[in-house]
Amino acid sequence: METIYWILEATGHKKFPYRVRITRGEENLLCLRVQDRWPGTKGHIFCLREDPQGSLYPAQEIERVPIISLKRYGKRLAVVLDRTINKRCEFLFLKKKYKQKEGEYEQIFWRTRSNLIQRRIKVKLTTQGSPRLRIAIDKNERYPWSFPGCMVERKNLPVGDYAIMSENGLCAVVERKTFENLMGEFGRMPLLHQTLGELEAYRYSALVIEANYSDFLNPKKLRFYSPAFTSRALAELQALHPDLIITFAGSRKLAREWTLRFFSAIMAHNEDQLPTAVNEAVNKYELPLDFKGGTYFELKEKVLKELPHEFSKKDLSEHFSETEIKTLKRVLADLEKEGFLQSTRVGRNKLWIKVQKLEKPADEK
Repeated sequence: METIYWILEATGHKKFPYRVRITRGEENLLCLRVQDRWPGTKGHIFCLREDPQGSLYPAQEIERVPIISLKRYGKRLAVVLDRTINKRCEFLFLKKKYKQKEGEYEQIFWRTRSNLIQRRIKVKLTTQGSPRLRIAIDKNERYPWSFPGCMVERKNLPVGDYAIMSENGLCAVVERKTFENLMGEFGRMPLLHQTLGELEAYRYSALVIEANYSDFLNPKKLRFYSPAFTSRALAELQALHPDLIITFAGSRKLAREWTLRFFSAIMAHNEDQLPTAVNEAVNKYELPLDFKGGTYFELKEKVLKELPHEFSKKDLSEHFSETEIKTLKRVLADLEKEGFLQSTRVGRNKLWIKVQKLEKPADEK
């Protein structure tokens, strides 16, 4: 899979002196003119979009950094860069209606992690659903949850007890279990795994339990099984179905509330759209199977495994000629702090010596 890069360029424009590009190979996924190199403590930076397929304003490249995470959360595009500082940010894409004419215009804001921490999001919780939310309830579901304000229909679902419908069929599925239901299923674990495996095949799926986790460890509530058995059984469910959300809602009311929020969030996420090329890239983006955490962690491993027992600055420059000096210095400093390296001499003649860290025998621990 081709690496996706973050490229910062200087344009020389007075109002928008920089441009950020997200690229994959020769393809520009996103091109934005920005007012600074990084938002920092300024809060957020207003951006203007450039047509990635058109002729771009001439610019000079300042930096090129691999992207290790590219994900969409509704109207937000979250980016994590493969470097040690200034690595996390996001772009917020908004649509605003014109006040004096029909139509919409786009607003894009570039924000950083520190800004998001300082900003307190105002939310208002309500149990009322939305008429745009089409919820299907399985006909075999006894005493189903109610969803006021939503479009609800009873039908035969292929799997699960509750689902939201889209033009392409089931969009998200929830399996509901009471404490007694799940305890009974523990006696038929192979069948339960088959059901959850089918549930897990959907992109959005969840097992919602109308009980607390502590209930399954309470001997007073367990009739036939020990707490040790039920804890192992619950752990097995999550371990064998890693793509399935398992939530202990605590009660019927909270389970219904969680499911409504889950369905509403999925609907909102699917309705919000980013630029087409970015959407496609995000949907296809996967980390390589041998991913070890990015450049920083890969450098640490290479220093310890590929360099000789004693090495100098010359060895470093030959072995890591394309590595940013600032990143390499941090790696060496951290390896010294962790006790893997010792340095001797100073200046140009500085040497590093690898230290073999030995574990203490078990009887000395």
